[in-house]
Amino acid sequence: MMNWEIFVRRRAAQGLACSFAFIISAGAGVFAQGTYKITSANQIPSDVPAAVSGVLNAQGTSLNDATGSPVSSIWWAKTIAATPGGSADAAYPDLAVGTFLGVLNFPKGGSDFRGQKIKPGTYTLRYAHIPQDGNHMGVNPYPDFVLLIPVASDTDSSKGLALPDLVKLSKLTSGTNHPAVMSLVPAAQGASFPSLVQDDQGHWVLQVEVSEGSASGSKPMPLALIVVGQTTAG
Repeated sequence: MMNWEIFVRRRAAQGLACSFAFIISAGAGVFAQGTYKITSANQIPSDVPAAVSGVLNAQGTSLNDATGSPVSSIWWAKTIAATPGGSADAAYPDLAVGTFLGVLNFPKGGSDFRGQKIKPGTYTLRYAHIPQDGNHMGVNPYPDFVLLIPVASDTDSSKGLALPDLVKLSKLTSGTNHPAVMSLVPAAQGASFPSLVQDDQGHWVLQVEVSEGSASGSKPMPLALIVVGQTTAG
């Protein structure tokens, strides 16, 4: 398999799609197991710098397993910056690559959408988009993802991150030549927020309503993130 750095260096010539060619092409074919539920998460982790915690909603959402033990918790940004005019194939066309979405905490460690192991700790969530071009059509139903970055390495939430920097920092999370990724999907029509649903592939999807801010003001934006489950693409 070609090293991820090669794809980053080719981005200028080949575009964003080629930069992400192997994010989801070699994931394990594992469906989510067990039963989960969500509860409120009221305390932002102590390892989140003040400059980051200040832009987060004080109340987050905790994903708990069947025993009630927390698997992960997410605190979304009070306002998520919108940049209208994004790609028409994106589920979230108002989000620019590198946009700060919030932070996620794994109290006992976890894994990403490719099945890569992630150590216990807190990570920022940054948006990324994979165009569905001829090379990647059908690899994944939706081209929207978040990349996870150790919070100690991403302390300025107001700063957008270009793709090479985003990938470089996210590889600190995975400890591999691939960034740590989670899949964003459209929220279901008529969904309640927050809610947790299981899709037809066995993935558990957290649906929330965040505040999308732009020059014209702010508005609610439904957002859905696969919090348990891995890609079946091989």
